[in-house]
Amino acid sequence: MRNLNQFADLTSGVVYIHAAPVALCPHVEWALSSTLNARADLKWSAQAAEDGRMRATVDWVGPVGTGARLANALREWSGLLFEVTENPSEGVDGERFAYAPGLGLWRGSTSANGDVILGEMQLRSMLDAQPDSFGLAGELESALGTAWDEALEPYRMGGVGAEVTWLRQRVG
Repeated sequence: MRNLNQFADLTSGVVYIHAAPVALCPHVEWALSSTLNARADLKWSAQAAEDGRMRATVDWVGPVGTGARLANALREWSGLLFEVTENPSEGVDGERFAYAPGLGLWRGSTSANGDVILGEMQLRSMLDAQPDSFGLAGELESALGTAWDEALEPYRMGGVGAEVTWLRQRVG
């Protein structure tokens, strides 16, 4: 008989706080701690791309779906710029979430190498909704998260050499 549970229990990922006002840093740590049920003691450093902003990176381990829970907890503060990744695991695609003020939250499925992947039905829906190439190009750019990548890229470069914190979710 075939094993009906073909999905991984645990996965891992990264939270990139690209830019946070200093006053929000303790709130970010609280949101991460409560979501992961583990103490988040981040190593904050100045964000070179914007004066007065801080950045931190956190590697995490937890149940599948933790990336979405982290992104949901962080988007409560509109002054943050962040990304959350969840690595693919057995039977489950990876995910990337990106948040930038003015754009909101974006979510995309990712392959093993981190590329955004679009499913067949998603592409067919775009083709049906946008029969001309100009409209389709806009839909594809949105689905690929291009605007979020453009908004976050200067902040990504501002994190080179920053220290990474590890968090493992406590289960039970």
